[in-house]
Amino acid sequence: MAELPNCQALLLERVEGVLYVTLNRPDSRNAMSLAMVEELRAVLRAVRGDQAVRALVLRGAGGHFCAGGDIKDMAGARAKGGDAYRELNRAFGSLLEEAQYAPQVLVAVLEGAVLGGGFGLACVSDIAIAHQGAKFGLPETSLGILPAQIAPFVVKRIGLTQTRRLALTAARFDGAEALRLGLVHFSEADDQAVVDRLAECLQQIRQCAPGANAATKALLLATETENLGSLLDHAAGQFAEAVLGSEGVEGTMAFMQKRKPKWAE
Repeated sequence: MAELPNCQALLLERVEGVLYVTLNRPDSRNAMSLAMVEELRAVLRAVRGDQAVRALVLRGAGGHFCAGGDIKDMAGARAKGGDAYRELNRAFGSLLEEAQYAPQVLVAVLEGAVLGGGFGLACVSDIAIAHQGAKFGLPETSLGILPAQIAPFVVKRIGLTQTRRLALTAARFDGAEALRLGLVHFSEADDQAVVDRLAECLQQIRQCAPGANAATKALLLATETENLGSLLDHAAGQFAEAVLGSEGVEGTMAFMQKRKPKWAE
């Protein structure tokens, strides 16, 4: 079991194979400070090879997910010049990359403000559950800046046409519209419905073998970058390894014996 880092801007709780990661700066609607970015990256590194962590649930404290970048960090970077801004911005892009490729299933629970950086985090989740009353948006251009690190992930999530509209108008929209756009998978009417949907999704994840899930996630992401023929060749080799591996043997035996596999017990 991986040792988790000490965090000031995050709350961490491990329950039944799920690591709950809560952005914990409620006074600023969980604005994304550089310290929070580095803590999130440290958590992802810590659990990367830990198959005991089946899923990561990312949410915010105090009724908001994340209201975007931290203005105090930006003000501090101004005194240091352009390189400081570049490094600050790129660090968040690195977080998004690392979250995108985490071997665990990443579940985002989206309530309240889901803006800027919070919007970006939503776009790298495997499963996104929104409260219908959540407020989504890309406000950067209304502040005279641009969604530099977020934009590629938003385009991958909802397509270029819709991203252009949202980024160039800074329009705000709710969970129902987020569902229509394909940004989220579920839009729930109230707090209890969000809780129930999260429990249902986690139960479904527990039915899946952790190694098979990690390899499948990597395969799906590779479809965006790899040549089809080489991708299929590689996938065939992975399939053979999986069938002969411990999870494949256990899954097959469980099916034949009409019982749950060990990872689902």
